[in-house]
Amino acid sequence: MTQSNKTIQQKIAELDELVAWFDSDEFSLELALDKFKDAEKLAEEIERDLTALKNEITVVKQRFDGNE
Repeated sequence: MTQSNKTIQQKIAELDELVAWFDSDEFSLELALDKFKDAEKLAEEIERDLTALKNEITVVKQRFDGNE
């Protein structure tokens, strides 16, 4: 499954796993920068998804409010 096909919940779970890695016994300074970049990219993608969802909700709400 590619990043773009994952749900917001799946992306948040993946981000949680990345963040937990930093506190785990598996932490490695050599891998930390790559893991951080992955987490940063995922967080930005989640933010874009949530913004798009918020915009869709706003449109639906406006349609609903207009039909009353």
